[in-house]
Amino acid sequence: MRNRCAFALLLAASGACLGQGGAVLYGIADAGVRYGKGLTAANAPMAGGAQPSISSGVNNTSRWGLRGQEDLGGGWQAVYRLEGGLNLDTGSAAKSDKLFDRQAWVGLKSPLGSVYLGRQATLLADAIAPVDPLGIRYASFNPNINITGLSNTAFGGHAFGQQYGSSGYADNFYRLDNMVKYTANLGPVVARAAYSFGEVAGATSPLSTWGGALAYQRDGLAVSGAVMRFRNRDNLVLDAATLGAAYKVDAWQFKANAGVNRADVGVDRSVRQGVVSAGVSRQFAPDLLLTTAWYKVRRSATGHIDDGFQRAFAYLEKTLSPRATLYLESDYTLWQGDAAGAAGTRANDRHGAALTLGFMQKF
Repeated sequence: MRNRCAFALLLAASGACLGQGGAVLYGIADAGVRYGKGLTAANAPMAGGAQPSISSGVNNTSRWGLRGQEDLGGGWQAVYRLEGGLNLDTGSAAKSDKLFDRQAWVGLKSPLGSVYLGRQATLLADAIAPVDPLGIRYASFNPNINITGLSNTAFGGHAFGQQYGSSGYADNFYRLDNMVKYTANLGPVVARAAYSFGEVAGATSPLSTWGGALAYQRDGLAVSGAVMRFRNRDNLVLDAATLGAAYKVDAWQFKANAGVNRADVGVDRSVRQGVVSAGVSRQFAPDLLLTTAWYKVRRSATGHIDDGFQRAFAYLEKTLSPRATLYLESDYTLWQGDAAGAAGTRANDRHGAALTLGFMQKF
């Protein structure tokens, strides 16, 4: 805690010097008034009733960070980024054990490609970014981020219940520590490869991760996919893959994606998850954007009944300035199988709906 306070004071005292050193202080502050029915303030199924709340990151995750680069000549650049998540409703850090939980890396860019070292988003996260129907909005509630990207796999009896890869957390593998990532731009094609060291004493395979990804983008068309293999401390495997496409024509944009993963969670025990999604956005005016999206999730686990849910979103965004956005968000979730679960002895509602009026300011 003392180190964090000292770091904050250093930033405040040297703010005028950041630009001179090539560093940029940046961030997003996003919060809204949310009214949900059949959902708790944390968007879990609830047994009846309504839940008003102040929510952070309904459009874009609230965050702050430092980034910079230095030209080394000959087409080479040194780059770095340090970024931490924020809960704007409480003022707390997104992860209490990490100052820079989102990104903490240093890298070199060259004509032959770029290499980055440190804590980074996985190739799955990179792959879904251009093709997610919501455009990566509402990270804590977006099925492509939580399930396809493995940001939150803790779903009751269908939870993985353990750490795969070097994320540092059980059931959250969207970002990994100790990662080496290589990116090469080949005209309209971007190729990526990554390896994350498990750093388990006396072994090289446990908690390690590797993968590859390809993306193509030209003339309004984008196609993006990735495959990854994660291992847990017992060397059990989690395999994941995603593939999607986006197409923009005039004021319309269409997106679709499919993601699957399978984890060995014990002897003769496994968990499988799949997500299909599609969406359409329409730019009605330079400052007015409507985005709609639909997701269908199916889950199965050894010894448990298959379940899942369908979730639909609509966002209406009004741009007030290049850095300020006012938005209205609505969502509807239909739980399938026994995914809704129970609150005590009472079954939770099989559907949930919510409406959010929010404001996002970038800096």
